[in-house]
Amino acid sequence: MATLTDPARIDAAPAPAVPDPPTGRTVGSRVLGGTSQGFVLVWGAMVVFPLLWAVLSSFKSDADIFKSPWSLPSVWHWDNFSRAWNESHIGTYFFNSVIVVCGGVLLTLLLSSAVAYVLARFEFPGSRLLYYVFVGGMVFPGFMALVPLFFVVQNLGLLNTYLGLILVYATHGMSFSVFFLTAFFRTQSKELAEAALVDGCSHWGVLFRIMLPLARPGLVSIGIFQFLGMWNEYLLPLVLNTDESRYLVTQGLANIAVTQGYHSDFSGLFAGLTISILPVLAVYLAFHRQISTGMTAGALK
Repeated sequence: MATLTDPARIDAAPAPAVPDPPTGRTVGSRVLGGTSQGFVLVWGAMVVFPLLWAVLSSFKSDADIFKSPWSLPSVWHWDNFSRAWNESHIGTYFFNSVIVVCGGVLLTLLLSSAVAYVLARFEFPGSRLLYYVFVGGMVFPGFMALVPLFFVVQNLGLLNTYLGLILVYATHGMSFSVFFLTAFFRTQSKELAEAALVDGCSHWGVLFRIMLPLARPGLVSIGIFQFLGMWNEYLLPLVLNTDESRYLVTQGLANIAVTQGYHSDFSGLFAGLTISILPVLAVYLAFHRQISTGMTAGALK
């Protein structure tokens, strides 16, 4: 006679039934996932298709652009790029943008990292207020400050200069940079900074030798975001930079769109547009993994 502890009886016992997951929730999750994926595909097509069309148009002649705008170029006109670079002065505008944007990004990273480190590590009267001032700058409409900003830059004698645009770009990008880096520095180890101070290191030494290397993922992310925003900026240089020899790429393209339109040189215009897009694509393709790493590094520590 088998008992409750008999192995044969235990093996013969049926396994407990596992309840099926709720069907409605599974179907709803699938529908939601399919809808979100479809939305992403449609959004990606809306972004990629105009970009691809502009690049293909840069290799066409003006006649092909109007006769067959949706087809591939019958003859690939590489000379459009040399004409846009030399005759339309895209090369000059390109190097002007490189000088201003690189200077603005470096100055933004230097100033915002110093401010964020102080706000994250030290408590002093008005520190919270100062932090919320920078946060409030993120929602303040920039165009409302154009008139007083113009007179400030003019009184400083920096109108139509590289330095004036670099300073304005740096201050314009500090709000988001300080907000992001303050949260990043708060996740760093305080013991490292205290140990360095005990060993005789100054606060500047702690910042540059310890904290900034640890905050490299965040600095890379901020640098990429600032580069993309500054490269595509149009309103600020339009107001503060009226010297045509110092036009940036965005100003140069707008000027070409007006002047070249009368000459029907649309192929040169699309070639100049393609040249201006290349740095943005290169920076994103080179550092897109660093963007996701920097955005999540502070949350994972």
